[in-house]
Amino acid sequence: MSGIGKAVPPPSPGPEPERAYSPVRPAPAPAGTTSPPPDDDAVCGVREIMDRVGDRWTIAVVVALGDGARRFSELRRGVEGISQRMLTVTLRGLERDGLVRRTVHPVIPPRVDYELTTLGRTLLDSVRTLMSWALDHRGEIDAARGRFDARSRATASAAS
Repeated sequence: MSGIGKAVPPPSPGPEPERAYSPVRPAPAPAGTTSPPPDDDAVCGVREIMDRVGDRWTIAVVVALGDGARRFSELRRGVEGISQRMLTVTLRGLERDGLVRRTVHPVIPPRVDYELTTLGRTLLDSVRTLMSWALDHRGEIDAARGRFDARSRATASAAS
């Protein structure tokens, strides 16, 4: 029998406009305060910023620029493992967000320096604190990973 007489769902209106979604919402304001609840646009905006500043290469570049202006080639040598393309993408994003200033010097051959802006310097302390925490707790984290991996292997062996 063909589809005649059967209920057919209405066609989908198509995909919704692209919108970043974050399942993490900021905690509500403490009782007695008058802060309005965050709207979706604010949450998305914060998530975009956190994506930028929490990125592996952003952290390394911000730390490398912490001691002053650097040329691209100095940054590339100083940030272990970063490719030329990834460094370019990271620097452009940081410049767009107002965290890094790019200065082109009119000399031959051209010279380009990158340095943290005032806003970028405010991020530096937090990034250094995070890096310090990671260095201080690396041994504990490595040990926890080892225990987890051993349990996972034991569970997988018992299941087979």
